[in-house]
Amino acid sequence: MSRKKHKPWYLFVSLAVLLTSTELFAQEVTGTLGSASATTTIPGKQLPAPAPPFGGVIKENAMQSKPWWAPRIVPPKEAPNILLIMTDDAGFGVPSTFGGVIPTPTMDRLAKNGLRFNRVFSTALCSPTRAALITGRNHHSVGFGVIAEQATGFPGYDSVIPKSKATIGRILRDNGYATSWFGKNHNTPTYEASQAGPFTQWPTGLGFDYFYGFVGGDANQWGPNLFRNTTQIYPFEQHQGTLKMDRSDPKAETWPVTGEESDWNMITAMADDAIDWMTRIHQSDPSQPIFMHYTPGCSHAPHHPTKEWVEKIEAMHLFDDGYEKLRERIFENQKRLGVIPPGLKLTPWPKDLLTPWDELPPEAQKLFIRQANVFAAYVAYNDYEMGRVIQAFDDLGKLDNTIIIYQNGDNGTSAEGGPVGTFSEVCFFNGVGTTIEQQMKYYDAWGTEFTYNHMSAGWSWAFDTPFDWFKQNASRLGGTSQNMVISWPQGIQDKGGLREQFVHVIDYVPTILEVTGIAAPEYVDGIKQDPIEGTSFAYAFDKANADAPSQHTTQYFEMMGQYAMYHEGWFLSTKVNRAPWQAFSAANPDPLNNQVFQLYNLNKDWNQTEDIAANHPEKVKELRAKFLEEAKKYQVLPLNASVGARVAAERPSLTAGRDTLVYTRAMTGLPQGDAPFLLDTSYTISADITVPKQGAEGMIVTSGGRFAGYGFYLLKGKPVFLWNLLDLQRLKWEGPDALAPGRHILEFDFQYDGSGVGTMAFNSFAGIGQGGVGTLTVDGKVVATQRMEKTIPIILQWEESFDIGSDTITGVNDDDYHPPFPLTAQFNKLTIKIDRPQLSQEEIEKLTEGLKKLEAGRE
Repeated sequence: MSRKKHKPWYLFVSLAVLLTSTELFAQEVTGTLGSASATTTIPGKQLPAPAPPFGGVIKENAMQSKPWWAPRIVPPKEAPNILLIMTDDAGFGVPSTFGGVIPTPTMDRLAKNGLRFNRVFSTALCSPTRAALITGRNHHSVGFGVIAEQATGFPGYDSVIPKSKATIGRILRDNGYATSWFGKNHNTPTYEASQAGPFTQWPTGLGFDYFYGFVGGDANQWGPNLFRNTTQIYPFEQHQGTLKMDRSDPKAETWPVTGEESDWNMITAMADDAIDWMTRIHQSDPSQPIFMHYTPGCSHAPHHPTKEWVEKIEAMHLFDDGYEKLRERIFENQKRLGVIPPGLKLTPWPKDLLTPWDELPPEAQKLFIRQANVFAAYVAYNDYEMGRVIQAFDDLGKLDNTIIIYQNGDNGTSAEGGPVGTFSEVCFFNGVGTTIEQQMKYYDAWGTEFTYNHMSAGWSWAFDTPFDWFKQNASRLGGTSQNMVISWPQGIQDKGGLREQFVHVIDYVPTILEVTGIAAPEYVDGIKQDPIEGTSFAYAFDKANADAPSQHTTQYFEMMGQYAMYHEGWFLSTKVNRAPWQAFSAANPDPLNNQVFQLYNLNKDWNQTEDIAANHPEKVKELRAKFLEEAKKYQVLPLNASVGARVAAERPSLTAGRDTLVYTRAMTGLPQGDAPFLLDTSYTISADITVPKQGAEGMIVTSGGRFAGYGFYLLKGKPVFLWNLLDLQRLKWEGPDALAPGRHILEFDFQYDGSGVGTMAFNSFAGIGQGGVGTLTVDGKVVATQRMEKTIPIILQWEESFDIGSDTITGVNDDDYHPPFPLTAQFNKLTIKIDRPQLSQEEIEKLTEGLKKLEAGRE
């Protein structure tokens, strides 16, 4: 049932004011206009609403004058509260509500009291889906053709939401809602994520009055880069556990873990903060409706549940018989629940891509079961905590008139751990795989603060049942087909109903506007607004429309050169030519045309099992032309199939173009997007410090953390420079003696061997991640020198910052120190000089020629 717009009614309204104020004409006004308690709705075509003319009387003194207050802006009468939930990296077969084996009782309960939607689509990747969801526009339309960390200098890919496309938060806030955003914010450009701002692309700058969460693609849930509004906070520092991992024996099969985990976890903390916020709003003004955007980091890597939840899931033995059996079990559950069409068949298991379970060695099976148990515990734990937030709405008496939208996943399940998984996803983002043997060392630590863990892609394939492929794959439904439940006791009467209409994430904004009776603005801050591109699906709320045709009939999909075109049930898709973990392979040079095209009729073939392109060449041609038409319309061009190269590409930064950086005071929290970039280059770090009489220790400068980064510090008075190479190796330069009291100049110089090429221009990674020689000097005297055979090629641990004078979140070497490890010497100055390799014309010509040969080989 969709809300009808209310007819205007007035109490004690000044006719003179109405005649002179178009903003107050035809609106709902309560109380005596001009009194301090009066409220009004607004037409909403212009935001913020212009102030009405003063309606009182002004004489020479106050005794003869009459005060007049502008009415407070409120939403239409009985406008519902809105809780918009979206989880992360979760495919169709994850939640129990849609046949999964992982218990999600909160989602189950909402489905029982509301509606299930089984045809909900994402963009196949995090930032793009999230930008589309909050704006009601396609992801390229709002600058998010890819994630923020891959932004390039084209309108569809610059990671900047235009001012002409206001978010649902801004619209609802200016119409009287209290607005908030909890959890993951992956829609701030990497080069605007520092405390230097600007903050216009942060949640608080996009219309959300309150933000509690992390900025970026993922976060350590035991110690995230956490912000309240735009201020970084560290509440977890007061809740440290006693966990220790003994890495002293490099030959040990598993490194033992002892102690108690922290009693702080982001999943619980954000639920607590959300409950606190809504209670605060309710107690301040019980009549004000709430809009809460709730986006936990679960189930994106790292998978960080509490030990309690891991033990609960392990006791259920859900995964002991492997991922193919899991897939079959989920499929049978889906048929039993009726959430997939009858007669559906599964696509075959990709034996050439993923090793069948029975062919795995016992050690691999043991590890993979552990991976899946921790992932499932994470999902179940998150669902429970979201249930607490929903219960808080009920406790405040708000649940009856609250729309709860709970979307499972912003894309399909992630396979970025690769076929065998990884103890650290930071390795994946640097193109480095990890072996079973390496991962087994972290077996006991899996899911704790000592891992940045991801599971085998075999589980990911199963969790996307009944579809195939994964997150990143925009042409296969395993990458884009989500599911969702909506509960609204006051507005939805068909309890437990199933809806199969086509819904895309761009459809949420127009749906919310329709049910609240709030208009899409024509101008925001004086800027003409572009049309909303989504289609309301509020019509599907009525039981009479349960089987109504979909009103969203055309939708393109594109992600990193793979694309699809949906139109009235037909689905043209490009054949997958790259697995998600093959992010550093050579890219398709002509992704628009150099493709194998597949065609499906989703009205008959719900999960892409039968390619009928050969039988309908005219339909293939028609949909190819339609995709190009949509691509031109929504800023999809130029198409680009590169993945890892885009991470390495240049983009704005506070340090871009600077080869000398000087710091004279301690500071922390500078994010990687604006930090000095010391990868694939020669550099010198010079620290000017004064050691007191009693000696000194502590961090001078660090960037990154436990899973990748460097640190320059004093350890028991001795100078140390350390590179943590993806937690696979920790290479240390250390002076032999403690520094004597007094002033010292400490210097670490690194001479890099490679060319530093890792850009889209050459689509080449040949010159990155190379070795070099590092030299540590004290007051001009060499105290340590050694060679690094390889260096980190692409990125440090991105959610860990560049810090001077202390270390935040995690340290680069647990064996030496624990954060914050403040510097007890006097800090005078830090100078960083960067000598980035410059290619000669001859080298450029060789690289260009090599690229041409590579492309010719692909063709």
